[in-house]
Amino acid sequence: MIQGILIPVGGAEDKGTDLEAGIIERNRLNFMEMGILKNITKFLTDKASRIEVVTTASSIPDEVADNYFHAFKVLGFENVGHLRIRDRNDAIMQDNIIRLKQCQCLMFSGGNQLRLSSIFGGTDFLDITLQRYQEENFIIAGTSAGAMAMSGTMIYEGNAGRAHLKGEVKLTTGLGFLPGVIIDSHFDKRGRFSRLAQAVAANPGAVGIGLGEDTGVVVRHGSDLVAIGSGAVTIVDGRNIRHNNIADIDEKQPISVEGLIVHIMEAGNAYNLKTRVFDEGNVVAG
Repeated sequence: MIQGILIPVGGAEDKGTDLEAGIIERNRLNFMEMGILKNITKFLTDKASRIEVVTTASSIPDEVADNYFHAFKVLGFENVGHLRIRDRNDAIMQDNIIRLKQCQCLMFSGGNQLRLSSIFGGTDFLDITLQRYQEENFIIAGTSAGAMAMSGTMIYEGNAGRAHLKGEVKLTTGLGFLPGVIIDSHFDKRGRFSRLAQAVAANPGAVGIGLGEDTGVVVRHGSDLVAIGSGAVTIVDGRNIRHNNIADIDEKQPISVEGLIVHIMEAGNAYNLKTRVFDEGNVVAG
């Protein structure tokens, strides 16, 4: 039984993009109003718990880290560090490994998810993270790219407007916290249903999870999922696909899929990744 907790979040409350646009203070308020951070911190044992923010995916790591420091401080958590890991040499530094072993929560920021898989893949840092997640009451949270990288199969590129065409959605191996799952973020705002549908059509045994902005899920035991936040979580289940032309058509041709099962979840709804069962009941994420 997996002991840790995963909290992938669909984005917007991570300020990577908005910081680059210079919209800092407004988004700090939005960050708090949506309550996403509260759903992370309530799993920590006390206000002294150590949180490490990992900004590897971001092109503006220091600004993003400062924003998290501010937000966590408002919630009463000031024991927050910045794991400023920019390349594989940083990932294997002993000081970063020690800090990983001592913290109670890792928070992966948004940015470019391919940076996460290419920098952490095959490292002791990732092995230790996985071991702690499996064996301890360890919290791993991630937003946008940080959420997408949690899955076993990871979308790293794909224009939503062309995602109905074979080959327009690029897949690789993620960090593997959730095997058999494919996560997409900014799902509603950026119109990414076809993108996730193609990813699932190419991997019918997987469950696709589309996370709206200011929205996330809490995953316990590696399979028990509860929606949190203000928006929608979309589940795309490929297990019952009957017709699927993706293996038979040429690149850039439209895909055709029959039998996708789709669920739309609001805060409090639950879904079990093993049984593929949706629960509409009033489930409390905490």
